[in-house]
Amino acid sequence: MSTLPRQSLNARQVETVERIYIESSRLLDEIGHEQLTMRMVAQRAGVSPATVYNYFASKDHLFAELFWRLLDRDAGPRLTGRTPVKRLQQLVRHLADLIASTPALSAAVNKSFFSGDPEVERLRGAIGRLWVRRFREAIGPEAEVEPVVLTTLAFAVSGALLQAGFGVFTYDRLATHLEGAVAVIMRGSG
Repeated sequence: MSTLPRQSLNARQVETVERIYIESSRLLDEIGHEQLTMRMVAQRAGVSPATVYNYFASKDHLFAELFWRLLDRDAGPRLTGRTPVKRLQQLVRHLADLIASTPALSAAVNKSFFSGDPEVERLRGAIGRLWVRRFREAIGPEAEVEPVVLTTLAFAVSGALLQAGFGVFTYDRLATHLEGAVAVIMRGSG
């Protein structure tokens, strides 16, 4: 299934987009986001640069789509914690581990999220809504939670991602920082 919801793609187009995703991910791991070009992606995927631009408005858009795809395809952890705080901590540890497992993509998307590209803006919103939905599910339907708490949790995750991208701490430390932030946020919400 394509992660390009703005387009209706036929089977051949889905196959082309999948090749672009695979090759751009490989290139990211090999050379990093700074050196990667859309022309390189096209060459590796066996398509023309115009074809790549037909699906992705920019390099930033491509990176944001790859990140969205990573998050959207992830089923999330099995939440076993007995309290909303413990379940949220399980969730943010899982998200942090997922992000840390793709350091080249995480570095690329950190930069890309600052883009004014309308497609990146759309994906930033989709990612934020995904996080909020997962936080709500982790807290559980039995718990009363103000919307500002969910927003603050999303701020914590996106802020931690940004701080790791700035080199304040490593992606491997994301989980520890986020678990602490969840405890503080949830303590303040009660």
